[in-house]
Amino acid sequence: MPKIIGVRFRNTGKVYYFDPGDFTIHYHDHVVVETARGVEYGTVVITPTDMPEGKIAGPLKKVIRMATKEDDERDEANREREKEAYHVCKQRIAERGLDMKLIGAEYTFDNSKVLFYFTADGRIDFRELVKDLAGIFRTRIELRQIGVRDETKLLGGIGSCGRPLCCHTWLSEFAPVSIKMAKDQNLSLNPAKISGTCGRLMCCLKNEADTYAYLNRSMPGKGDLVTTPDGLQGDVVSVNILRQTVKVIVETGDDEKELREFEVKDITFIPKSKRPKKEQQGQPKNKGEKPDKSERPDRSEKPDKSLRPDKGEKPDRSEKPDKGEKTDRSEKPDRSEKTDKGVKAASESKDKASGGREKEAPKSKETEGADKKEKSAAEGEKKKRRRRRPRHKTQKAEETAERPAKQDAPQG
Repeated sequence: MPKIIGVRFRNTGKVYYFDPGDFTIHYHDHVVVETARGVEYGTVVITPTDMPEGKIAGPLKKVIRMATKEDDERDEANREREKEAYHVCKQRIAERGLDMKLIGAEYTFDNSKVLFYFTADGRIDFRELVKDLAGIFRTRIELRQIGVRDETKLLGGIGSCGRPLCCHTWLSEFAPVSIKMAKDQNLSLNPAKISGTCGRLMCCLKNEADTYAYLNRSMPGKGDLVTTPDGLQGDVVSVNILRQTVKVIVETGDDEKELREFEVKDITFIPKSKRPKKEQQGQPKNKGEKPDKSERPDRSEKPDKSLRPDKGEKPDRSEKPDKGEKTDRSEKPDRSEKTDKGVKAASESKDKASGGREKEAPKSKETEGADKKEKSAAEGEKKKRRRRRPRHKTQKAEETAERPAKQDAPQG
């Protein structure tokens, strides 16, 4: 397994792994290493240890050298130059009238780049600002927009607990925090009480979230029905997760109720979803309540087929009320028996379709082809005749129909 060391470049920055090589490195030593931004000056926070290859992403870069006194002096000089760069940039922002808040400035160890951190509500066009700063410092300029959490991490402060902020002292990365963590810990959901200096949910909610999630598995909720060691039943009023105790209202008798405290291991409880319904079956239900599934009819027993009505027997519709003066349709003729006329008409239509001839033997392919040609030729002649019909006869008929009307008209 390869050996690694952990190096941090800022007080609360992320820890990066490097190959120590042949150097003897101790905790809190200063080293000079090569990074993606160039040569950097960092502090060792993890002493040389063996690390499995699966946890290392890519080849590690080696330590260039142990920091000397010159390196320490150069790092201190860079810190002083960062203060000057901060004031110059802030002045230029005011002159340009840009809607952005400058948070800090940072020099790389080899002075090849200056980074400026700022916050803004939206996108900012700072191209002209970069040109001004590049002309002043004569080096590469990079402006980086950060969020409110990173702003608080850089500036620092005192939390509601009276201690320095975790993100500014020891927290290297931000973990996702949700409102569900506050609910599981029975905290007040007032935003002013569960929010940090940055205005977001406090990062310390994540520290005990796993512990509360584990303890809540064996705890009843408020309103659940529990059975005490004495055999009495009552509703849960409050829950103490850390002590694993619950307070229950118990009916002692004579319509008297008493508040008692029990340990979770001594009681048996039923989840709220499986509680028996207190309503009687005869009482009417409210419109907003959904019907209980337990009261639905049992459809597992299928009705006997022998009791079903026969499909052939149609229901009698004569009892329906008459609408207006419509005729009664209840007395309909029976259509199941055909009349003799219908039978004769059907037989005559079959004879006409067959041409009054008896069935002949099947024809050969040659005769069938000749019959088809004759039929197509006959159809073609019919179409030609239809096209050649003279239209002057219809015109003459219309003229003759109009003439008597003109004769009967009175003369002017």
